[in-house]
Amino acid sequence: MRVPRRLVAAVVLIAVPLAGVLPAGANGLGGPLADFQAELTAYSLRAPGHVGIAIQDVATGATSGINTGAEMPAASTIKIPVMVEVFRQLVAGKFDLNTKLRLRRGDKDWGSGDLSGARVGSSYTVSRLLSLMIDVSDNTATNMLIRRVGRQRINATMADYGLTHTRLRDFIRSEGPGIRWALRSSPADMAHLLGVMAKEQLVDEWSSREMIAILRGQHHNGLLPEPLPPGTQIAHKTGTLHDTLNDVGIVYGAGEDPYVIAVMTTDLPTLESGRRFIRGVSKMAYAALGKLGAWHDDFNPATDWTRGTPEQQMWTPQNVPAAAPAAEPSAAPSPAP
Repeated sequence: MRVPRRLVAAVVLIAVPLAGVLPAGANGLGGPLADFQAELTAYSLRAPGHVGIAIQDVATGATSGINTGAEMPAASTIKIPVMVEVFRQLVAGKFDLNTKLRLRRGDKDWGSGDLSGARVGSSYTVSRLLSLMIDVSDNTATNMLIRRVGRQRINATMADYGLTHTRLRDFIRSEGPGIRWALRSSPADMAHLLGVMAKEQLVDEWSSREMIAILRGQHHNGLLPEPLPPGTQIAHKTGTLHDTLNDVGIVYGAGEDPYVIAVMTTDLPTLESGRRFIRGVSKMAYAALGKLGAWHDDFNPATDWTRGTPEQQMWTPQNVPAAAPAAEPSAAPSPAP
């Protein structure tokens, strides 16, 4: 079986400091795949704190790595699952984009965004709240949407899509250390969710396109997009805590198909060290994916892989069902466990 033109996926999860690094290795691979893996492994030796990386080729669904399912603080990347559930209920007819929600005192969180300063009782459309939640990462807008669709429903829908480490255990409460444990995900979960979205199969085609358009409006562009060539299109969401920086997104590079990238970092000595690391991974991924087209025209995994090696398993395409979950009644948000 020959693999289509742009087969590539690499996922590396590195925990630093540790006694050693768990390299993915590339002994069974040739060409730019091996070069990229070697470069990424060497780069991860200098990683600050604990980091996770997931890179997925959208055309083939190929994905892989070491400890990619490690659960980490999601920070504001958890707002992507909230958005997905909003669109699921929109399609189910529970409300529409012009439905207005009224601000309650309990919705307010001062950690990010300006809506916390608005008057209680002010009303905002679902469309406006989605934009505020994603593009400027407004926590109060997020809490209003969580209250409308139900925290339990968000978690159930993520489970329906096969996400195993993505949990919203409370509303967004940025004060105190609890937010690290209330908002959780993994690089693999985020890469899978965005991969289904990039294929326009998340909820449905219209919803996927609308969500991608919202993510393309992101105002915080100093991480994954920063080292990319001018004009590169990227639909992404960042997340920040005092020792955590994440950025996950869909990159529309110069090739035929987009790729998905999720970089999560935590326990950082400084946020600046996390910024440098995420930018470095983004730059390497873009360069590597740009070199793969011609090489994969003649790539045959039956002969070019060493069969039975970890590398073969690592680069095997994953066929994960991505059908939209059936609509269910919305549940009211419950207190955090």
